[in-house]
Amino acid sequence: MKLDARHILKNHVATERTTVLREANNEYVFEVDKHANKYHIRMAVEEAFKVKVESVNTMIVPGKKRRIRREEGKTPTWKKAVVRLKKGESITAFDNI
Repeated sequence: MKLDARHILKNHVATERTTVLREANNEYVFEVDKHANKYHIRMAVEEAFKVKVESVNTMIVPGKKRRIRREEGKTPTWKKAVVRLKKGESITAFDNI
């Protein structure tokens, strides 16, 4: 696995729930590489956004069954990371979302 922040952090998850987490607890939610562990995620966030990370929680989000006309399929399984930043830190790129 490449230990580059671009390969570990895939997407920022922006929903109503993640906005509440960001405002209340200073937590940001990312879609990350399935094989990345908490240490790799912490280093990637600190390198990419120049902030200090307090904690990282990860979870596997299972894929769901979907149906398009007669065909059945499944959305992919992905890994989500909830990253809590230290007090006073923030990622300014996501403040306007």
